[in-house]
Amino acid sequence: MTFLPFAKPSIDDATIAEVSAVLSSGWLTTGPRVKQFEDMLSAACGGRRALALNSATAGLHVALLALDLQPGDEVITTPLTFVASLNTIVQAGAKPVLVDIDPGTLNLDIDRVAAAITPKTRAVMPVHFAGLSVDLDPLYALAEKHGLRIIEDAAHSIGTAYKGRTIGSFGDIQVFSFHPNKNITTGEGGAVVTADPKVIKAIERLRFHGIDRDAFNRFSKQGSQTYDVVTPGFKYNMLDLQAAIGLHQLPKLDGFIERRKVLAERYQALLADWPQLDLPAAPAYDNRHAWHLFTPRLTQAAHVDRDGFINRMKEHDIGIGLHYTAAHLFSYYQETFGYRAGDFPHAEAAGNSIVSLPLFPEMTEEQQDRVITAMASVLGRN
Repeated sequence: MTFLPFAKPSIDDATIAEVSAVLSSGWLTTGPRVKQFEDMLSAACGGRRALALNSATAGLHVALLALDLQPGDEVITTPLTFVASLNTIVQAGAKPVLVDIDPGTLNLDIDRVAAAITPKTRAVMPVHFAGLSVDLDPLYALAEKHGLRIIEDAAHSIGTAYKGRTIGSFGDIQVFSFHPNKNITTGEGGAVVTADPKVIKAIERLRFHGIDRDAFNRFSKQGSQTYDVVTPGFKYNMLDLQAAIGLHQLPKLDGFIERRKVLAERYQALLADWPQLDLPAAPAYDNRHAWHLFTPRLTQAAHVDRDGFINRMKEHDIGIGLHYTAAHLFSYYQETFGYRAGDFPHAEAAGNSIVSLPLFPEMTEEQQDRVITAMASVLGRN
């Protein structure tokens, strides 16, 4: 039986033709297709500036650097996230200050954020976990009260909406991911969206060696090969080869999310009475869930731990994701910042029991039934 992965990108013939056209053009690096993709993403975000990069990790890094953080500055974030969220805070010269999650939504607990703010706090980095928006109104009220910046780690949430507004169309700074397991992909890639001109200017320079103009403006017929270096930047630019994929993905985003929603709701219905599982909870506030992940948690009634469940599902040729082990349990963060097991019990409990079931737009109901049948076997359910 064919192995069923937990995620799979949807790539059509038009996308393949676009990539082929880029390869035939002789212009593979940052160029007109990146600009076109940025303009398309900007339009989807209400006209705010979109800056494409080679990953969301790069986006988080340069967004933090654009805030001119100083040694000793603190950035509050969640332990239930991919470690890039924490790593980039450290790489930007600040200290990651973790607060526990809401056990229902698995997003940052805003009350705990408020309690963690100190005179050294410069920013908060919420993560819209699995495609469910953080409760942003009280978070931005806190930011305004204390003069803090908000960098939304929106790696899971392209297409998510909060109270009728699309993530990226409002707020301070958002960072999207276009990794192959996300709701749209550019192979690898990411983008920062903001309306802050100082942040925009800083990222424009930081993403390509600190040079004051990009490659297309130097090597095209109209360009000049003379340039200045205004800061020691990075090699974080997106390629036209990547943007060619994104140009055909972004227009399909709403359709992709609608299909994910159908499958997620079907999971919810078919698994509703299983005592072995705690299913994802809906928040009290209005939102549009992008369903990047479907993440039930195993209960004691499952009689199998998370790793055992993942391994036994592999025996049925079903891939299961793990999002995430609580980041404060990694040795670097314990040795460097003194975090210990027990510091954030809700995040630890989630990280020890959470599993990501297969979910992608081309997934069929028959494949979903295969997943549920395998789960019934593993969990001892008729």
